[in-house]
Amino acid sequence: MNKKLAAAVSGCAALVLVLSGCGDDGDEKANAWAKKVCDEWQPQLDKVEKANAEMKRVSSQDSKSDEVQKVDSAAFQTQADAYTAMAKALRDAGVPPVKDGQSMLDASAGGFDTAAKGYADVKTKIDALDAKDPAKFADGLEALGGDIEAANQGSKSAFDELNKSGLAKALNAQKGCKVASPAPTG
Repeated sequence: MNKKLAAAVSGCAALVLVLSGCGDDGDEKANAWAKKVCDEWQPQLDKVEKANAEMKRVSSQDSKSDEVQKVDSAAFQTQADAYTAMAKALRDAGVPPVKDGQSMLDASAGGFDTAAKGYADVKTKIDALDAKDPAKFADGLEALGGDIEAANQGSKSAFDELNKSGLAKALNAQKGCKVASPAPTG
C-alpha cells in the first residue's frame, strides 16, 4: 500500500547525506561558520533520519492505515520543523565567507524553507485522508507522491547551493554535520 511513499521517503534520507567532500584544514573562517551551522543542525539531522526510519518501518510492514497515518503525519511534521530549524541555523550563522555568500545563504535557507512548507503541507494532507478505508487511504498516499517529491527538491536545492559554494569540505569536517544511521526499529 505504501510502496510509492516509501520510495519518495528514501529520497529524504539520501538528501541529508548529499554534502560531499573530505574534511581538511581549510579556511578557518569557513570552518568557524560551518561549526555554527553544524552544531545547530546535528539534532535536526538526527530527527529527520529517525523520522525516515520510522516511515520506512511502517511502509515495509503490513501496518494498518491508522498506524501509517499516525507515523507519517508525525514524521512529516518532524521534517517540517527540522528544515525550519536548519534554515534558521543558516541565517543565524550569518553570511558565509565565500564569494556571493549572501545570495548562497538566501538560496540555501530558502530551499530549506520550501522543504519545511512542503512537508507541513503533506502532513496536513495525510491527516485529512480517510484511514478507515484502506483502499482510499492507499490511493490518497499514492497521490501525495508528487508533493513529497517537491518537498524533497527543496532540501536538495538547499544542499546543492551549499555544495556549489565550496563550503562542503568545511561542513563535512564538522562532527555536527555527520549523520549516524539510527538503529533499526520494529
